[in-house]
Amino acid sequence: MQVGFLCYNGKYIPAADPIFTADNRSFRYGDGFFETLKVYQGNVLLADLHFERLLASLHLLHFDIPTHFTKAYFVKQIIDLCNKNNVSHMARVRLAIFRSDGGLYDPVNNLPNYIIQSWELSKTVLELNQNGLVTDIFPDVKKSCDKLSAVKSNNCLPYVMAAMYAKQHRLNEAILLNQYGRVADSTIANLFIVRDKIIYTPPLTEGGVCGVMRKYLLKAELPFKVQERPLDIDDLENADEIFLTNAIYGIRWVGLFRDSSYGNATAAILHEVLHEGML
Repeated sequence: MQVGFLCYNGKYIPAADPIFTADNRSFRYGDGFFETLKVYQGNVLLADLHFERLLASLHLLHFDIPTHFTKAYFVKQIIDLCNKNNVSHMARVRLAIFRSDGGLYDPVNNLPNYIIQSWELSKTVLELNQNGLVTDIFPDVKKSCDKLSAVKSNNCLPYVMAAMYAKQHRLNEAILLNQYGRVADSTIANLFIVRDKIIYTPPLTEGGVCGVMRKYLLKAELPFKVQERPLDIDDLENADEIFLTNAIYGIRWVGLFRDSSYGNATAAILHEVLHEGML
């Protein structure tokens, strides 16, 4: 059980206290989305990109956006919460937003509510993984390719089942395919491959979540060319490297996909570049 405090609509309350009823729309319908952020030495990393995505999700899901929902507003509450929980040196933060109670599938109130939670993170998340991840395809669910597929939705069933599959099959990560049999993303990350010194990642039209670290890599000045293009299983098997990205771990390299093994030369360089540029 989480100790300390959480922030519910701007109020700091004990994390173990009950805060909503069975009518909560996130509980009923998954009606909302979330951000997972990393705090390091009192700073929210990649805050601009996180809140750019947060506002885009609010618009896409037709919330009525309060004027005080700004980056500065949320950053202050995140840092205040981390300070109250004594984790501001290194923390994982979850900011979940959900629609107000009322209605069946059609809501009667589009105002957003939110919860912010924080947990201490080990400094090992700043290090590149020593052993390559073991991965494979999650065969049971295909991700759709539509305007909602890029949202970090509160309805996470495909990823929950993929994570269970990975655990059952002794994988570190399971890769999800889209309805066309091409790569969407993985359990908790976006996927990149390296081929002939060029880095490729699927475009968001392939069904993957709009990851913040993914967007950072696409926009940053890097010593490698990074391009978007659809990827299939053959691309994975014939890649020189595969690595996964998210806001908490940064970059993690894949050592094994099915019968193919990979190195981490490019991932190691990118890890150092990110470390110098963000911390």
